[in-house]
Amino acid sequence: MTTVRLGCGAGFSSDRLGPAVDLAQRGALDYLVFECLGERTMAFGHRDRMLNPTRGFNPQLGARMRGVLAHCHANGTKIVTNMGVANPRAAALLVIDIARELGLRGLKVACVEGDDVTHLIGPDTAFMDHPGTVADVGLRMVGANVYMGAEALLPALRAGADVVIAGRVADPTLFLSPLVHRFGWALDDWTMLGRGTLAGHLMECGMQITGGYFADPGYKDVPRLADCGFPIAEVQADGNFVITKLADTGGCVTPATVKEQLLYEVHDPAAYLTPDVTANFRRVGITEAGPDRVRVSGGDGSVRPDKLKVTIGFDGGFLGEGGVSYAGPNARARAELAADVVRERLTRINRLGGDLRIDLIGLNSLHQTAEVPAGDSADIRLHVALRSTERDDVDTMLWEVESLLCCGPAGGGGYRGQVTPCVVTHSALIERDRVSPTFEVFTA
Repeated sequence: MTTVRLGCGAGFSSDRLGPAVDLAQRGALDYLVFECLGERTMAFGHRDRMLNPTRGFNPQLGARMRGVLAHCHANGTKIVTNMGVANPRAAALLVIDIARELGLRGLKVACVEGDDVTHLIGPDTAFMDHPGTVADVGLRMVGANVYMGAEALLPALRAGADVVIAGRVADPTLFLSPLVHRFGWALDDWTMLGRGTLAGHLMECGMQITGGYFADPGYKDVPRLADCGFPIAEVQADGNFVITKLADTGGCVTPATVKEQLLYEVHDPAAYLTPDVTANFRRVGITEAGPDRVRVSGGDGSVRPDKLKVTIGFDGGFLGEGGVSYAGPNARARAELAADVVRERLTRINRLGGDLRIDLIGLNSLHQTAEVPAGDSADIRLHVALRSTERDDVDTMLWEVESLLCCGPAGGGGYRGQVTPCVVTHSALIERDRVSPTFEVFTA
């Protein structure tokens, strides 16, 4: 029976590069998939493109392509990715430049567009995950992108592209599309699409299924976690598959790692909604098939949703974070006094707007609910955070926190401060027939 080997080269925007290079070199893959796009990274991509029209794609795109492109070309491995983020065309042109640098003449790179539906979103657009409309947010919209399905990627694959770069495509679709292309599955064969989506869902988060995010010392021990490998899916024409990894890499693939990833971000296992299918994971069979090999079967599906999900990004302004440490006898009391002083100066004296949060790290910083007896911690760090659309407010907060070094209380030291941009995202629904994917192929 024909088998397609899919490898995951990244499970999020800042995932490691080394395991992906290893797969490109030794994985004997048909396709290497980089899943690098989340709701917030999509919004940040729009902000980057607004500042520089040649940017807006994943910042690690160049490093990743320089690491894997020659190996994939030599081994006949196609690359599929959403690293185009808010600028797939610029991303594709960068890959073309890298291919030429590497001497890979004739390499074909496709950019897939059509997910940017900013022009279709108005002030009255209602949210699906939050009460209200776009107008109620009160922030500048930076962009809106629809989750496209396999229909968007298939034309580029059929055109013989060696690298397919898209923006907002549903995560499992990145893995499903090559399977539909290679096996010739019909786009209304809901069982096959459900099984391909199951494979994509299990693969999309990289090391989460090979032991990385699974690890919990003494409870779920994972060997050689520092050398953990990325996953491989060996998919057959009937849609059933085996999850594995390169044999000499760290980590593990077990029924437990697969089950944990199966339920990840799945609200209803009987109705996992994607642009391609309503997947049904209720009767999935998971069995050990050898060392670091787990067989998965029994996925299913039903008709796809009528509407598509859209992520709408807004400019959230700035997040400022400043901190000072207190140690030794009475550290908790001094840190609490410092927190009181900062809170009073920021709210009563400076009258800053925005959202303010003050934590004592080492005492109550995780949930703000910990009850720690006085004197139990002698090493505490004051952490102050302010989110505001006004940069001046954030700079004032940092100034006030740093002033504690001389203005008291006693014993403060080790000030650090930083400002980072913020985004806010909400989701909406859009009619499927309003979305028109396009693609273009460039040749090195």
